[in-house]
Amino acid sequence: MIVRDFLQWIRTAPASERAEATSALARAYLYSDLSPDDLGAAEGAMLMLLDDPSPLVRRALADALAASPSAPPAIILALAADQPQIAAPVYALSPLFVDADLVDAVATGGAAIQAAIASRAALPRAVAAAIAEVGTAESCLVLVENFDCDIAPFSIDRIVERFGHLAAIREALLAREDIPAATRQTLVTKLSETLAGFVAGRAWLEPEHAKRVAREACEKAAVAIAAETPQTELGPLIRHLCASGQLTAGLILRALLSGNIVLFEEALAELADMPVARVSALVHDRGTAGLRALFEKAQLPPSTYPAFREAIEAMREGLLCEPGGATRLKRRMIERVLTRCENEDVEELAPLLTLLRRFATEAAREEARLFCDELVADDLDGRSAAA
Repeated sequence: MIVRDFLQWIRTAPASERAEATSALARAYLYSDLSPDDLGAAEGAMLMLLDDPSPLVRRALADALAASPSAPPAIILALAADQPQIAAPVYALSPLFVDADLVDAVATGGAAIQAAIASRAALPRAVAAAIAEVGTAESCLVLVENFDCDIAPFSIDRIVERFGHLAAIREALLAREDIPAATRQTLVTKLSETLAGFVAGRAWLEPEHAKRVAREACEKAAVAIAAETPQTELGPLIRHLCASGQLTAGLILRALLSGNIVLFEEALAELADMPVARVSALVHDRGTAGLRALFEKAQLPPSTYPAFREAIEAMREGLLCEPGGATRLKRRMIERVLTRCENEDVEELAPLLTLLRRFATEAAREEARLFCDELVADDLDGRSAAA
């Protein structure tokens, strides 16, 4: 009997040879046409090999049996309770585990076990939620890089909350297509806070200056994200911005001066607690009384009203027709608003004028970059045509 010969030989064989023979025995059990007696003997031999002193042997057994639904359950469970390097392939591949087994392993296992479970194909939401809640940064990275798993939005938010400051996890999350717009904005905020802290810590900028730059970067990102988000999904993003204190007059004015009218109207509707259709009607109405009432109900700073009034007037006159879509500040529109506001005899307008000048500088630089890019592109096209 082959198994009897194997058991006699394995008592004196070196560990590396025992590992190779164990792998062959396990494959024979799974794929060879063995008699019932030989199958029983092979299973008994594999159970005995669970006590082999060499981890090479037990790892060979795990590698051979891990992915098979025909593997003996007792052996799989025993391997899962072994050292992490032996249990990992079993947890990563075995179809014999139910969700409860995997959730328990996430809670009680170490980093290697959590990462192995996170790499499983078609990982259920319940298990992904357990990893998001208690898993290590490494296992959460493996999870978000596993595009075959089902991760609930609240689990993604939990990962962002715990590890959003880590660049690798931010990049992996942003690479996923199922990330909500609000979560993308949270990741941008985490990045901005990290960079601001780094720059201030190196004394490259004063802390307040670094915070202002980070805040403006977040506002710019919010407008860009909103421009790429379907209107039906803008609500959660707006509510997130409001709840996190980011839905400021500066952000709303940036949205308007970028031509993102949808974001502008949705933001006012959220702050004023009014239907978007009603807000849109007031914004596009030629009168100013309704707009002023809307502005006051949204509780925006009174000193910013002249800028919004002039921006809406410029929008009605068609000054939004500039390159860059709804993500880039419109230079002509800003200059129009800045000129009109400078003529206002209101002392409280000083902070607003400072903001508008920063917007004007940003718009001019963006326009210059766009112009230079077009020149380079035209030059390359010309060279290609000449060749």
